[in-house]
Amino acid sequence: MTQQEVLERLKDGNQRFVADKLDGKLQNSSRREHLISGQSPYAIILSCADSRVVPELTFDTGLGELFVIRIAGNVANQSTVASIEYAVAHLGTKVIVVLGHESCGAVTAAMDGGDNGTNLNHLLSHISQAINDSGSNADVQSVVKKNAKINAHDLVKKSVIIAEAVQNNGLQIMPAYYSLDSGKVDFL
Repeated sequence: MTQQEVLERLKDGNQRFVADKLDGKLQNSSRREHLISGQSPYAIILSCADSRVVPELTFDTGLGELFVIRIAGNVANQSTVASIEYAVAHLGTKVIVVLGHESCGAVTAAMDGGDNGTNLNHLLSHISQAINDSGSNADVQSVVKKNAKINAHDLVKKSVIIAEAVQNNGLQIMPAYYSLDSGKVDFL
């Protein structure tokens, strides 16, 4: 599939999800058996770990169609970037979506500040640029969108593999925003 066909497929799947008309294809034992020999996902999704955001459902996909990395705040840290590099370099995936979402708890915690413990403080530090770039009066939704854009941009800055795939192989990176109430994904 071309990058445009992948984006259309994601958008069509999201429209089915929003309309409560999931097709549920490629989710059975036959599909599992087919995937034993390998995978070739058509999109990579860097998503928040929030239990309310499930990319496979959000885009109405089946087994083996998406390569999903979930981490609070959908941040492009060393581990998530490495996972994405694997899918780009070894699976040939041509589209990355960085999916932020409404009312993100990680973004809210980063905006609130304070001591959340060593590990969470480290994770939340990856969101500080989005907070700073959004201004002091920004609401959480604005910071979530800015965070998705920054992390989409950072994938290229943090990885030679991803940067070369963008430059030489047409890899496309898209930030997006998921609305909890409607289930709609807007590509930013």
